[in-house]
Amino acid sequence: MNVSTTAIDGVLLIEPKVFGDARGCFFESYNRARFQAAGIAADFIQDNESRSRYGVLRGLHYQRPPYAQAKLVRVIAGRALDIVVDLRRSSPTFSQHVAVELSGENKRQLFVPRGMAHGFAVLSDEVIFAYKCDNYYAPDYERTIRFDDPALGIDWLIPAAEALLSPKDLKGVPFVAAELFD
Repeated sequence: MNVSTTAIDGVLLIEPKVFGDARGCFFESYNRARFQAAGIAADFIQDNESRSRYGVLRGLHYQRPPYAQAKLVRVIAGRALDIVVDLRRSSPTFSQHVAVELSGENKRQLFVPRGMAHGFAVLSDEVIFAYKCDNYYAPDYERTIRFDDPALGIDWLIPAAEALLSPKDLKGVPFVAAELFD
């Protein structure tokens, strides 16, 4: 696998080695020893999967300590724009974001360390999105930042009028009101 850094320290792009032939393909989506050798030492304890249709926008979500989460995210089928926002006050990239297209075709994965808000927008007719977490879901500690906050300047690659949001995401707070990480 190839691991690349991004503009935000700790957010890593993982491109697995894919073996393909006339029958299809095979790749390792996770191997603890290889990930640890690449500097990813998260102890994943929960796997999640979602299915969404075009225009669905999920995020920007994160959990506060002691339930903060690191995530390893990927798209199994379809295409999504994955967004990560740095919420660490002490980081040189505080308040900046990284946008990466993940798809069933490119098989890319993104490692999202703790201290980040995360979201994605569905660019294809349908997407199956999977992610590993290193901490359990804790709804009382979950927070949502408004996806369209102009302070963040995120281009979700779908027209705002076509964005399909949950009631929780519609109630997201502006970045200036977000609970941040030290």
